[in-house]
Amino acid sequence: MIGRRQFLAATAAAVAMPAYLRQAWAQNPEVELKLHHFLGPKAPAHTQMLEPWAKAIQDESAGRIKIEIYPAMSLGGAPPQLFRQVADGVVDIVWTVNGYTPGLFPRSEVFELPTVFTNDLAAANLAMRDMYDEHLAEEFSDVHVLFMHVHAGQALHMASKLVRSPADTQGLKLRVPGPTGNAVVEAMGATPVTMPVPDLPQALSTNAVDGALIPWEIIPPLQLFESTQYQIEGPDSNRFGTTTFQVSMNKARWEGLPDDLKEIFTKHSGEDWLREVAKIWRGADDFGIKMAMDKGNEHIVLSQEEMDAFNTALAPVVDRWVEEQSGAFDAAALVEATRTALAARKS
Repeated sequence: MIGRRQFLAATAAAVAMPAYLRQAWAQNPEVELKLHHFLGPKAPAHTQMLEPWAKAIQDESAGRIKIEIYPAMSLGGAPPQLFRQVADGVVDIVWTVNGYTPGLFPRSEVFELPTVFTNDLAAANLAMRDMYDEHLAEEFSDVHVLFMHVHAGQALHMASKLVRSPADTQGLKLRVPGPTGNAVVEAMGATPVTMPVPDLPQALSTNAVDGALIPWEIIPPLQLFESTQYQIEGPDSNRFGTTTFQVSMNKARWEGLPDDLKEIFTKHSGEDWLREVAKIWRGADDFGIKMAMDKGNEHIVLSQEEMDAFNTALAPVVDRWVEEQSGAFDAAALVEATRTALAARKS
C-alpha cells in the first residue's frame, strides 16, 4: 500500500510539473542539435570550451535542449566547408575559423591584424561583441552568430631554425591560418602556406613548411613538440596578430526556436562567457608552452627591441589591408573603431 501511494504521488507531481520539466523528467529533448567542428575530441577547444558551453545550455533548459558535438569533421567534409554546412542546414551549429573561407568575413579580419591585436583576448572578444551590430553583422546574414572569439595570438613555431628578427624569416615557408596570416608572413619575407591546422604536423615533419604561425594551445593535441624545436613570441605574450572564430547556428534553426530557449543560448553566449573563453584559451596556451618546454623545446621570448623590429616590418600589413578593403567598406574607419573598442575593453 505504501508503494502504491508513492507511485500515485510521483505521478501527480509529474502531471503538475510545467511542460518543460515534464519533458526533462521523461528524458525527451524538445530540440536536438548537431555541433560540428574541425579539431579532435581531446583539444582544449572541445573539452574546455564547447563541451561546458553545451552542457550549461542543456542544464539550464532542464533537458529541453540536447547538443551533440561531433569533433574532427566526423560528420564529413573538410574544415573550409564548415560555414557552408551550417548556412545550408547540413548541421545545426559549427565552431570554425573565419579565415577558412577567405573573402566571406573581411570586416572581422580587422581583429586579426598585427599591431591591432597584440595579447588581450578578453578585450578582443568583448570588442567584437560591442562592434557586431554596427560593423560586422552584414557578413553573417546567412547564419545566427552565437558568439565570436579569438585565440591567444599567432606565435612562431619553428622546426629547426631559431628566429629573432624579420631577417631570420627571409625565404622560409610558414604555415598560416588565413588571409591576414598570408600578409603577415609575406611582410616577414617568407612564403605563406595555407592549410587547416590538423595538417600541420605532417607538413613540419616532411619539411613542407619550416614553421607555423599558431598559438601554444595547439601543441598538446597535435604533439607539435615532436616536429618543432623553438616556440617564439614577444614580451608580455605579444603576438603577430590572431585568428577569429565563430560559433554560429543555422538561421532557420535559430528562428524556429521558442523565445525562452533563444534566451538561454543568448545568456550563455554573453559577456561573462566571452571573458571565460579568454581565460580558457589563455590557460590552454600556458599549458601548451609548458608541455613543449617539458619535452625539451626552447621557449624564446623576444626582447622589446626585437619585437619592435617585427612590428615595424608588420605595420604595412594594416595599411595594405585598408587599401585592399576600402572599395567595399571604410576600412580605415573600421581599424580606428577597432583600436578604440579594444582600448575601451582592455583588461
